[in-house]
Amino acid sequence: MRVEIWSDIACPWCYIGKARFEKGLAAFAHREHVEVVHRSFELDPGRPRGEVAPVVDMLAKKYGRTREEALAMEEHVASNARAEGLGYRTEGRDHGNTFDIHRLLHLAKARGRQDALLDLAYRANFAEERSVFDAAVLARLGVEAGLDEAEVNAVLADPSAYADDVRADESEAAGLGATGVPFFVLDRRYGLSGGQPAEVFTQALEQAWKDRAPEPSAAADAGVCGPDGSCEIPA
Repeated sequence: MRVEIWSDIACPWCYIGKARFEKGLAAFAHREHVEVVHRSFELDPGRPRGEVAPVVDMLAKKYGRTREEALAMEEHVASNARAEGLGYRTEGRDHGNTFDIHRLLHLAKARGRQDALLDLAYRANFAEERSVFDAAVLARLGVEAGLDEAEVNAVLADPSAYADDVRADESEAAGLGATGVPFFVLDRRYGLSGGQPAEVFTQALEQAWKDRAPEPSAAADAGVCGPDGSCEIPA
């Protein structure tokens, strides 16, 4: 059974959702028969490459909030992350264009190191003081994930490398009706959006295994990030 996950490194609910999905998968009796494929989705594709802004300032501007209110929004997301055992810094993080990250993730996929790079990139972006929007940092993450340094640098230096793969993923997401991330598709029969609780993922896996076709759905309290870069915070 194949599970495809559309996500973006800039999306906190994708970070949280990945951890919850993995817990749900661990509780699934047939987990050894599940193939997980990560696919690209940009939350802010219109942001110029190299244009980086502090996350808190970006949130305050986008939502018309004070800096203190934007920090409170981040603290709410952080509490969800920490409940899953994830590190999360509410200040000192950057926001920028993620296209290069997605291109490098496609190289990692081709080399069997996609999940390793994804975990490193999430941790660097949300828990560590390393900006994934810095080409040198991104290159080091690729090497840490087990990729060849020369190949990593060659991909990052060539804007066309794996660009078509990223756009193909995004086109496919649009065709499936994905309006935000994380977006999970199980055997092209089930659709789940948002950072669902682990038990919801387990139930969906069990249903997909039984070959039942459900309606695409999302729990009301599942956090999701939209294509305009906004991230809904559950009540």
